[in-house]
Amino acid sequence: MTEIQRPVTIGVAGGTGSGKTTISNALLTRIGEHHIAYLPHDTYYKDINHIPLHERRIRNFDHPESLDTHLMIANIKELQEGKSTEVPIYDFREHKRLPQTRTIGPQPIILVEGILIFAEPELVPLFDVKIFVDTDADVRFIRRLQRDITERGRTVDSVIDQYLKTVRPMHLQLVEPSKRYADIIVPEGGFNTVAIDLLADRIRNMLHSPNT
Repeated sequence: MTEIQRPVTIGVAGGTGSGKTTISNALLTRIGEHHIAYLPHDTYYKDINHIPLHERRIRNFDHPESLDTHLMIANIKELQEGKSTEVPIYDFREHKRLPQTRTIGPQPIILVEGILIFAEPELVPLFDVKIFVDTDADVRFIRRLQRDITERGRTVDSVIDQYLKTVRPMHLQLVEPSKRYADIIVPEGGFNTVAIDLLADRIRNMLHSPNT
């Protein structure tokens, strides 16, 4: 019987608005979505539906304790074992986890994205390739402001308040130091097409390597 090849597990980290999702989507396009199981860390926010909405809005969502990382680890390990897994769905407008889940089947590549994935000691060893997207703070803030207003129904004042109270402090304390665990650092995020092309080529080669 032919031994099943272990999936290539890739982590993409970086600050909020750095271009993680842009790079992840570029890899999905270049390599093919049908080859990739994609797990964004921010869909793993803990279920706090019992808390009133006005209180949920001021929670520190940039601290590791806000995320159900143990569930993500279990999902990754199931995919690495060639099994399907159930991942959570999160409503960013209402700050709540939905009762439904999404089924993800095993694929030759597992792509994990999130600001804190390299700050979690139990997650880091699961990655074969660790990518950190490094973008200037002012650019990241502008991108976050635009995204939260247009996609998540936030106000300018609420985005600024959250950024100053939790996002920036947690970035300096947790996200930026986690860069030291990266195998590859990509400056300028999704605008760095040279880096994205090189990454896509490297991942394709890993897919066809018998030693992977």
